[in-house]
Amino acid sequence: MRRTGTASSLALLLAVLAGVFAPLPGAGAAVPAQPIPEGPETATPPPEFIGTPAEPRPFSAELAPRHPFMAANGRSNIHDAAYMSGAYAFSGPLGRNMERISTFQGAECASVTFDQRDRIVSICVGVEGPRLVMFDPDTLDLLAEHPLPPRQPGTTNPFNDFSGGGYFYLDNQDRAVIPTTHRHIWVVGETSGLLGPEFRLERDYDLSGVTAVDDKLFSVLPDWSGTLWFVSQKGVVGTIDPASGAVRTMNLGEQITNSFSVDESGGVYIVSDAALYRFDAGAGRAPVVTWREVYPNSGIHKPGQSGPGSGTTPDVMNNGYVAIADNADPMNVVVYKRAKQVSGSRLVCAQPVFAAGAGATDNSLITVGRSIIVENNYGYSGLTATTNGATSQPGIDRVDINANGKGCRTVWRSSERAPSVVPKVSLATGLVYAYTKPPTSDGSDPWYFTAMDFRTGQTVYKRLAGQGLGFNNNWSPVTLGPDGTAYVGALGGLVLLRDG
Repeated sequence: MRRTGTASSLALLLAVLAGVFAPLPGAGAAVPAQPIPEGPETATPPPEFIGTPAEPRPFSAELAPRHPFMAANGRSNIHDAAYMSGAYAFSGPLGRNMERISTFQGAECASVTFDQRDRIVSICVGVEGPRLVMFDPDTLDLLAEHPLPPRQPGTTNPFNDFSGGGYFYLDNQDRAVIPTTHRHIWVVGETSGLLGPEFRLERDYDLSGVTAVDDKLFSVLPDWSGTLWFVSQKGVVGTIDPASGAVRTMNLGEQITNSFSVDESGGVYIVSDAALYRFDAGAGRAPVVTWREVYPNSGIHKPGQSGPGSGTTPDVMNNGYVAIADNADPMNVVVYKRAKQVSGSRLVCAQPVFAAGAGATDNSLITVGRSIIVENNYGYSGLTATTNGATSQPGIDRVDINANGKGCRTVWRSSERAPSVVPKVSLATGLVYAYTKPPTSDGSDPWYFTAMDFRTGQTVYKRLAGQGLGFNNNWSPVTLGPDGTAYVGALGGLVLLRDG
């Protein structure tokens, strides 16, 4: 049955801006989940379920190797593993008698990770700033939280700013490693209190001396040796010796607005607004540029991107490639050979996707085997772009690298509209999971958890996640849990969807 909320979209936005509904538990005191308000009411409620439940059609593909210093694949970060591939061995919902739970946090709980006890560890980012939280994975009850440094004054649009905690990772000891808003790296571990789990700050790496006052830390990850790497918005790339805390940096002089990826050969793949880089650690763990490839760029800051460059975190692929989307018009999926040295051109292909003047993405690609899935975010210029029945441009494409490694081709195109979600794929179900919003003529704003066939691109089913501004995912990903439950961060908090 469709739930009826008590707040209009405007009232919910004001609540989120004020942060007045964010629960504040005492030490170890669990707070039961309260649903995200929905609305406004419409004369004809949107359908709760569209399509038919899926039959699992698993497929085989080599996934990223387990990173020795990160939580297990599928549990560690917003893009699932060190390769940032968005591909799970886990199952996902099949659309069978699906149920939904949400928790209203007055903030967006985007990056969802899982500790070794399967509890959710996330960072919920509100207008005032972020906080580290722990949720029960079955009920979304709030089990613990830890304050993080507040948003710094004079910063940019809080609804399109992923710095200061939007990207974090869970390490192999269930510690959250977090780039903070005051240009530190915090390592926060889990402890057991008298009444339940708690968080405790274990290590603080101060990077304020190597980054400008008006700079922002975007992401931090370990390479395969355990050295911590970080990037800043103004183009600082740095390393931290985790034992001594020694920091080495270089400044690209190019803006960085995305996370990055690492591989087992020591490669660190970073995309700026100008080029894709491979870095490796040099003498004294200093960052060294191994290669640099300039990608096609129109120079246009398109509606649906956070900057005038590639909107993608680089995806490492098992067969020796690394993939991004460029910022040409029309946009391309661009694939390069990732080895330190190659014979001939490093470029494998630049495959056009979406229409000229109507194509952009600010999300990581899905990469599995030789296949790449890319989503169109063109038109998602902010919160009002998907209110009162409006939505973004359509398009989710699958591109495959040819078997001979020479060129790429488009395999299928979907007309689904996914304004800003980071989509994912499950090898166990053979489904691609997105979060879509159809255009409506009555001003309603329904958001759907949507499953598509990986092989054909056909939409299999859609389950209503909620209606109204509070259910706008606003750049949050789909995340699959170890038991096949799906989670989607939203402006109001976090939404859970699973088979009944």
